[in-house]
Amino acid sequence: MNIVDVVEKEGMRTDLPELKVGYTVRVNVKIKEGDKERIQAYEGVIIAFKNGSIRETFTVRRVSFGVGVERTFPLHSPKIDSIVVVRRGRVRRAKLYYLRNKFGKAARLREITKTTATK
Repeated sequence: MNIVDVVEKEGMRTDLPELKVGYTVRVNVKIKEGDKERIQAYEGVIIAFKNGSIRETFTVRRVSFGVGVERTFPLHSPKIDSIVVVRRGRVRRAKLYYLRNKFGKAARLREITKTTATK
């Protein structure tokens, strides 16, 4: 392993839940206003993951007052307080950019249901 890999490994977070494209998540972000710091929740659907290692980012899309808003978060950033998975959506694509053209009920994703096999 070279020096870059060692430094990147030190900065990676280990407290993250399993995240996939299609999951609805609530990202609690630390916002600094003046000398105060507060936590703001941002809830939406993960539509993309990019890069890897410590540089990995994910894009969350939500509709706010009828306008689609997308925000990209660095996965291993110290600005992210916590990530909570709200729903697990079943998708068949790696990038959900097609959701940008859908709205209302057409933009819904099927939910993953856990079925238990009985013998």
